[in-house]
Amino acid sequence: MSTQVIVLNGGSSSGKSGIVRCLKAILPQPWINMGVDDLIDRLPPSLLDSDSGVAFGQGGEVVLGDDWRALETAWTKGVAAMARAGARIIIDDVFLGGRTDQERLRGHLEGLDVLWVGVRCDPETASGREIARGNRVPGMAVLQAETVHKGVVYDVEVDTTRTETLDCSRAIARHVS
Repeated sequence: MSTQVIVLNGGSSSGKSGIVRCLKAILPQPWINMGVDDLIDRLPPSLLDSDSGVAFGQGGEVVLGDDWRALETAWTKGVAAMARAGARIIIDDVFLGGRTDQERLRGHLEGLDVLWVGVRCDPETASGREIARGNRVPGMAVLQAETVHKGVVYDVEVDTTRTETLDCSRAIARHVS
């Protein structure tokens, strides 16, 4: 079976988006990407900065409510259905709950050939990227840099701290069957 889904997990500003762009350019088959930011961008205003939706604390904390979880489940099942229908999907995610989030996603992707990728970046470098981006809550990158990887099992890991995005993408591509 060939890889149907690539899941990139890493903290905010770890370099996942750049890796996605490179993977789409270097992989021989067409791939589409879906990310947690896509879901957030499509939420109704009532679920932004809401206890039932997604809320961002002043120190970079992210709090997810019940309505968020329900929509996230539906969205993930839809992404999995696209992969089952033949689309190759790259999922750009942030496992705030570490292994618990991976297991939740693994359940939705059951039966698919998934490549699990850890995207690491040291907190100081990620924080600098966060500041340069200007569209993230300050502190988010530092809070997430290590916690998103707790208990998560990967097929391949890359570190964008000192490795160029294209080189990280090539390392990942070597594991795509």
